[in-house]
Amino acid sequence: MNSIFMLGLNFVIVSMIMTRITSDSQAEELLERCTRFKVSTDLSTFLSSVNKTLEEMRKQLSNAHFATAYEIDVFGMAQCRNYLSTVDCLACFDAGVTQIRRKCDATMDGAHFIYQGCFLRYGIYNFYKEITFESPVLVCSYNHSVAEPTAFNSTAQELLTEIAAATPKIKNYFAAAKRQAFSSGTAPTVYAAAQCLETISPSDCRNCLARVYTDLQTCLPQPGGSSVEPGCFLRYSDRSFFADSNITNITPYTGGESSSSRKTIIGIVGGLCFLFLIIASVLWFRFQKAKVAERGDLLQVTKMQGTIIYSYKDLKSATKSFSNDYKIGEGGFADVYKGIINNGDVVAVKKHVLTSKKAKEDFEGEVSLISNIHHRNVIRLLGCSHKGSELLLVYEYMENGSLDKFLYGEKQGTLTWKQRVEIILGIARGLAYLHEEFHLCIIHRDIKSSNILLDEGFQPKIADFGLARLTREDQSHLSTRYAGTLGYTAPEYAIHGHLTEKVDTYSFGIVVLEIISGLHCTDMKIDPVNGSLIEHAWKLYEDDKHLDLVDEKLDPNEYSREYVKKMIHLALMCTQSPAYQRPPMSEVGLLTIEVLFNQSPLSMPTLV
Repeated sequence: MNSIFMLGLNFVIVSMIMTRITSDSQAEELLERCTRFKVSTDLSTFLSSVNKTLEEMRKQLSNAHFATAYEIDVFGMAQCRNYLSTVDCLACFDAGVTQIRRKCDATMDGAHFIYQGCFLRYGIYNFYKEITFESPVLVCSYNHSVAEPTAFNSTAQELLTEIAAATPKIKNYFAAAKRQAFSSGTAPTVYAAAQCLETISPSDCRNCLARVYTDLQTCLPQPGGSSVEPGCFLRYSDRSFFADSNITNITPYTGGESSSSRKTIIGIVGGLCFLFLIIASVLWFRFQKAKVAERGDLLQVTKMQGTIIYSYKDLKSATKSFSNDYKIGEGGFADVYKGIINNGDVVAVKKHVLTSKKAKEDFEGEVSLISNIHHRNVIRLLGCSHKGSELLLVYEYMENGSLDKFLYGEKQGTLTWKQRVEIILGIARGLAYLHEEFHLCIIHRDIKSSNILLDEGFQPKIADFGLARLTREDQSHLSTRYAGTLGYTAPEYAIHGHLTEKVDTYSFGIVVLEIISGLHCTDMKIDPVNGSLIEHAWKLYEDDKHLDLVDEKLDPNEYSREYVKKMIHLALMCTQSPAYQRPPMSEVGLLTIEVLFNQSPLSMPTLV
């Protein structure tokens, strides 16, 4: 087993590496932590993934000071201080790998080792945005005394304050600086360096450095100290630990510019403000026009909003060349893959191959609509890319996948009653936004359990807008060719092609019945006589046997019989015919809140 985990570094070479970097204090230990969670794959596969992740990060460190890598169930991250040479960076990394092999059991599924010169981390979850421990890790130096401690203390505080303020504003979140203390006697020099993870935001970098800066104050006026969090590193010393060639000019980031520079900046800012006003006026005018736009015009709105244009090569690499191991979904015109992009973010990449006019229309429709929608219960489009006939859409990644897997798929029966009602509420809110709050009414046309995605906290998000259509306020309905999924489609649309937002309301009602029952809407085993789930539910309602519909896997102690009946009643309200009898989704949301929080019952409209 250990032979799988070991990377096979020669012991003599490793000993030489350790000696080299320890002499420069870069391998001084700040934190060594092995963690144990629950590995979802078998141990052999997991350890193989660990090895591949470490190997990939070492390869990246040959050309950079920061690396992330991902293999099946294993996330990895490594970072060297920017003042280290490539040779010393790799030496520090190799030393960390060696210590992990020595100190972490082969069955451990995570490790976090931090040294003065670098850190190395891997684990089974995405930690790329983590910035804090419960308290920062602090190491102070007491091996000698500084000359003129008062002057040293004052200069060190001043330099640490400025470097902590400057670092979040610098492109790669790294700064190194030195400053001489002025006193009547010997003038000691203070050396300081700060660094943040390249995967976090400037505000997170700033917050992280504020914590370690406060912690590091307890070391002064000792001659040196280091404080680290998962997201940042701050160190000072009275002895140089980096070359002068690595010093960063932090003055432009701390407000220390000359008077002439300030005047120049003020002039530039003033000009930019004026330009911004002009642009804002133009965009406002275009936005007003977009309010009455048809579907084809919305492509212009997309261009106005702007999306990230990803490199096709980067997305191909992020998905391991669109490997089947990374495929998380598929459809008639597109497949969806999990990807880890360069900044460490996990994304979902939807790959369209435009082999027909219909595929192109679906792609254009999805881009047009989703790039303008911003709601917590609607999937967010991050960007796109293309190469030849292949077009890629990049979405936020949903950790728990699609809802159908939790209802009648491999994870069936794992959702609690409270989770189910919260999911229903989230879908209702998302649809209310699309129908009533967006500047045009968007009809999704394909609401179903497989198009509801769940994030890490089981927050639902409506996805797949390839079939969506727009209506204006002055339109009662659209007449269009049928498109949708069998079992979820409203009868007036399937038979006559009459499309209104109430088509989505009908589909929502079907999804609610699936959530309550844990059954697929077209499962003929439900009731051989009545057939589909909706017919079965109506029959139980007429016979006053509502509770026979509830998923047997639910714990009866989790829910009130009264409120289960109300939720079934709500689902059936949404499936009534004719369409005008169905409530608007904003009203559905209010009724769902009542069920979720067990408030005093609102009067439910009578079912027709």
